[in-house]
Amino acid sequence: MLVCLCFPGRYELLGMHRHRQHRVDFMDWAPGARYCSLIGDFNQWSATENCAREGHLGHDDFGYWFVILEDKLREGQEPDEYFFQEYNYVDDYDKGDNGVDAKDLIRRMNEEYWEPGEVTSRKSRWETVAKLYEQMFGPNGPQTEEELGEIPDAETRYKNWKATQKDESSSSSPSYDIIDTGQEFDIFNVVTDRASFEKFQAKATPLAYWVEMRKGRKAWIEKYVPAISHKDKYRIYFNTPDGALERVPAWATYVLPDAEGMQSYAVHWEPPPEEIYKWRFGRPKVKGSLRIYECHVGISGSEQKISSFQEFTSNVLPHIKNAGYNAVQIIGVLEHKDYSSVGYKVTNYFAVSSRFGTPDDFKKLVDEAHGLGLLVLIDIVHSYASADEMVGLSLFDGSNDCYFHSGKRGHHKYWGTRMFKYDDVDVLHFLLSNLSWWVTEYKIDGFQFHSLSSMLYTHNGFSTFTGAIEEYCNQYVDKDALIYLILANEMLHELHPDIITIAEDATYYPGLCEPTTQGGLGFDYWANLSIPEMWLWHLENVPEREWSMNKIMKVLISSNHHMLSYVENHNQSISGRKSFAEIILNTGMCSSGSVDDDLIFKASSLLKIIKLITFTTSGGAYLNFMGNEFAHPKRVEFPMSSNEYSFHLACRQWELLDKGVHKHIFNFDKDIMSLDENERVTSRGSLNVHHCDDTNMVISFTRGPFLFVFNFNPEVPYQLYRVGVDEAGEYQLILNTDETKYGGRGELKSSQYMKKTSDRRADGCRNSLELALASRSAQVYKLVRILRI
Repeated sequence: MLVCLCFPGRYELLGMHRHRQHRVDFMDWAPGARYCSLIGDFNQWSATENCAREGHLGHDDFGYWFVILEDKLREGQEPDEYFFQEYNYVDDYDKGDNGVDAKDLIRRMNEEYWEPGEVTSRKSRWETVAKLYEQMFGPNGPQTEEELGEIPDAETRYKNWKATQKDESSSSSPSYDIIDTGQEFDIFNVVTDRASFEKFQAKATPLAYWVEMRKGRKAWIEKYVPAISHKDKYRIYFNTPDGALERVPAWATYVLPDAEGMQSYAVHWEPPPEEIYKWRFGRPKVKGSLRIYECHVGISGSEQKISSFQEFTSNVLPHIKNAGYNAVQIIGVLEHKDYSSVGYKVTNYFAVSSRFGTPDDFKKLVDEAHGLGLLVLIDIVHSYASADEMVGLSLFDGSNDCYFHSGKRGHHKYWGTRMFKYDDVDVLHFLLSNLSWWVTEYKIDGFQFHSLSSMLYTHNGFSTFTGAIEEYCNQYVDKDALIYLILANEMLHELHPDIITIAEDATYYPGLCEPTTQGGLGFDYWANLSIPEMWLWHLENVPEREWSMNKIMKVLISSNHHMLSYVENHNQSISGRKSFAEIILNTGMCSSGSVDDDLIFKASSLLKIIKLITFTTSGGAYLNFMGNEFAHPKRVEFPMSSNEYSFHLACRQWELLDKGVHKHIFNFDKDIMSLDENERVTSRGSLNVHHCDDTNMVISFTRGPFLFVFNFNPEVPYQLYRVGVDEAGEYQLILNTDETKYGGRGELKSSQYMKKTSDRRADGCRNSLELALASRSAQVYKLVRILRI
């Protein structure tokens, strides 16, 4: 789909960029505005000093405004002699700073590059025209029609002229001769002298002279005062039919709040070369399954405050690597005004959240993660945007339908956010360029597309879904949103083959992970939101002895292909609910009791088998929210008016990592990750469920050479429980949730770690094993020796 390839580079044109010819160019899209200018520190916030010009160089018919900020000459400096003089701002030194004279450089180029006769110098571009005019109308020209005579046709005149050129054999000019006879010619192949054409084509471009013609940053800074300096504040000023507006540019890459906390402003981010962040590590290659650690930078510290990118890089990244994960997914990275929105009400799509640090701080975070072998994914919210008019895109140019639908369709049914207008080509430019920006500028390795159901349906996903195909093919489906998602995946995978895209869709739209060439949307993984909801419903509403193993497995493996599974993500602990650890483990008992307490033992045992069965049934990807790997005992609650803006629950209690039940659960979670790293458990193809018994509450299935057995019974252990297996041989125990290092009782002896099959049929299999299963426990066996019968 070649059409998508023209979209991603819009960020190279729009927004604020330094031009090579000692100026700064600014471009933005505001079709509803009548006048546009830039205001800021650089012009004392004047609305008239730096405005868009009249005509096509300042405003086109599609609503794009173009403003040029010219660098100012320093006192005593003369303007450049050549209008095409360029400066290299990135390097602090280049050949142009050697004091090379431009006239000498052009003379040397004529002598060294061009052969004699290839270049004809003219004093003026009108020289040839003047000669023709003098020949016809000068004093020596024909005075009467009789003197003028009959003018021969063009071909005759050309042949006569050609005859006069025969004696000039020394001329090296290439010969491009053709007579117009009305025949169509290829403009790239209009040549009769093949030798001169090939000679010209073989010439290398005079790039070296052009580089030497450029001047470096030193020469520029000596001659000019920057029109806008690094860290200068600015906004865009519009005159609209409803009056004057000040807005933060839509393509701003760094945004800070105003001192009064009312309106934000953009910050021009153009650090000098010595301060630009230098990337040290390349993108890591991850083989096998994805083990994603989901986190939020602001709540990642132990202190009751907003943590920074730097603190996250120093303290949390090493923990993620030590815990065995191979990818980190960060939520709330894009700039947002409302901190309590967890970053999902985005105001500025090209800017990192300034409350965590600068753009270079985030680059360092990504770079250090890559150095540790971790992929970096971010939550991207292209399903809706903040309705804030002072900071965000809502009513950006004074009109109601710039980036968003007008009327009721332009507002989310329940969340008060704005809905993008996906059928507008300029909105597509904006969103697709935004994806490419994060991959190119910050070397992001992938995206989780947040809340697709909000954008795929005009009812925003708030409807009953039974899985019938009619629910996905009716008048409520936004076909323009579907086309955007196809374009996004096609573009990302075409330009960046190793990119990872994850769909978060509660409705599980058909074809989410099918290739776009086969009619799918092209995502690599889809997040199964039913799994955490299923666990939450069982924990809160169903007595443990009444849990149905068949219902659990139906949710876990209903659509295992490309499925990202998780026990809980940020939704379960943020959206006004409790974390699973808060539900399963009594918080007060965890903090005061010991692991010998029977209630804590049973609760932690249940949490471990829930984690293990969710992980081992995933479709190649697993996600864990920050803190859940050690059963964080508190939910997350961002500062807001209802809690008097308290940070008490907006932090993580990392000190619990080495204490009691939390230490045991972390050891278990770490060993699960290590097992997958070494054995590629979740990359072994599809599951084969042999045994699912609601009465005994036992589940058994195989995946490749591995056998997984779960006893969910809260009361009954089994000494000789028979489960069927396909392959006859010896099976070795490689993971047991009842081990003492995981807080278990260690009821299984070392002599029971190796099991040999018998030829007794069970569960429809020709062979079987007899296993000792403690209550609320799980075991993982590996086939280490095959017996042929």
